[in-house]
Amino acid sequence: MAAGSDTVADLPIDVRLYGQMPDGREVHEYTLRNGRGLTLRAINLGGIVTAIECPDRAGRMTNVVLGFDSLGDYLARNPNFGTLVGRYGNRIAGGRFILDEQQHQLACNDGPNALHGGPSGFGKCWWAIEPLPPQADGSVALELGLCSDEGDEHYPGRLDVTVRYTLTPANEWRIDYRARTSRTTVLNLTHHGYFNLAGGGSALNHRLTLNASLFLAVDDTLIPTETTEVDGTPFDFRQSTPIEERIRSGHPQLLAARGYDHCFWLDRGGAPGLVHAARLADPASGRVLDISTTEPGLQFYSGNFLDGRLRGAQGQAYRQGDGLCLETQHFPDAPNRPDFPSTVLRPGETFQSTTVHRFSTA
Repeated sequence: MAAGSDTVADLPIDVRLYGQMPDGREVHEYTLRNGRGLTLRAINLGGIVTAIECPDRAGRMTNVVLGFDSLGDYLARNPNFGTLVGRYGNRIAGGRFILDEQQHQLACNDGPNALHGGPSGFGKCWWAIEPLPPQADGSVALELGLCSDEGDEHYPGRLDVTVRYTLTPANEWRIDYRARTSRTTVLNLTHHGYFNLAGGGSALNHRLTLNASLFLAVDDTLIPTETTEVDGTPFDFRQSTPIEERIRSGHPQLLAARGYDHCFWLDRGGAPGLVHAARLADPASGRVLDISTTEPGLQFYSGNFLDGRLRGAQGQAYRQGDGLCLETQHFPDAPNRPDFPSTVLRPGETFQSTTVHRFSTA
């Protein structure tokens, strides 16, 4: 395929050569447009979403996710900007869990714990990408596929994963996950986009609403210790609240994580299927992001470890709070916590999960 931008045959999807993996495999960037102001770009490496462009209240377009401008940067220093995360998003204490009376030891790549699938998790893998024909309602989509072999990062079972990115006419970015295993394993898939609805500067002035009455308090290595009511704490986002309002309140949990890096137990009310989980709003631009999910939890991470040493696609330095993550998922350390929703996947079962991001203006 030529290095320039081409249109996939008979499909409204652009593709260009983005670079080459160290093993020689080519990485392409695919561009989806819904024809109503929403654009998404994704690459084979990690299924990374390199850009999401949407209008502000005056119709001005900008990219609202953090990222780099070269494959080399994503390969060398990516703190999970835009990646698909697996096999297990978030942390597992000590990198250990027992499954069917057998202990499994993972690599510990976050202090004493395993994080985001290990040092060579799904965000560093090459995903096959296939553009799909437009759907009847005008939606456009990419299907991403990955086979994770038995023993990959010391997880049991061969895992076949399919992820679909869809842009709908309603200015939604929908993610559908499916996976099957050859052997009983644990699985927690999520997407790790860093959002900044202003397109630059700090995201801490955004207003956040979370549909959650409970959050998971953590120890000093960010492993959950107990389920805690948000009422009366800086973790109460049940009403729209500026993130910066309480992030430096001195609450012990905020000190432990250097900000917000906590999983919230969503108020599903026993409802199956998609429920509204979060709303993020930038008062200056008017951009609004609503997130619905089939997952039980959402990890809110306020970009605490961005320290100005990483530079983005336009050369800007990414500082603490310049992007934030709203990762729909099961709970951290669930394989060691029978009181949490199970993350066990067995042969013959199909893991399915959906998250919808809807972009609008206020």
